[in-house]
Amino acid sequence: MTDDELVLAVRSHVAGRGLPAPASAEDVTAFERVVGHPMPGLLKRMYLEVANGGFGPWRVVSLTETDDWFSDRADITMAYQAFGGAESDVLPSGLVPLMDRGCAMWALIDFRTADGQMWDWDPNLCCIRHAPEPLGQSLAQWLTDWVRGESHAGPYPHRAPADSACHNP
Repeated sequence: MTDDELVLAVRSHVAGRGLPAPASAEDVTAFERVVGHPMPGLLKRMYLEVANGGFGPWRVVSLTETDDWFSDRADITMAYQAFGGAESDVLPSGLVPLMDRGCAMWALIDFRTADGQMWDWDPNLCCIRHAPEPLGQSLAQWLTDWVRGESHAGPYPHRAPADSACHNP
């Protein structure tokens, strides 16, 4: 599926959800300054052409404050800062919390990659140090799975089970 087809498919998939209006280009630029990396192109298009949050299997956090909260954080900047922001010692630089999966689990997106490689965050498996793990999927692949009804509710099937010998904080 091309990016154009995926934008249309996601827009169709969320029709009737009453999502916020799309974000502005200025909002995207402001968040890119916060992260220090450009937003992956497809994610930028989703925010600018679909909605300011609420799309995706667990509903993407809004780029800016809206009347709709899709996590326990009002917007993506608050979620990013809750993980430590650019100075985080738990997330590699450029990883951004994108979707709150509940029970302290998140879907993350890597702003260091043009295609927005997706990561899982699940501290319930072992510890904070082992919570982040790449999924080996781009945002496009991940959203395609969702619109086709093939996304995983979690835990992701390839994740290693918790290591009972792990005693990291």
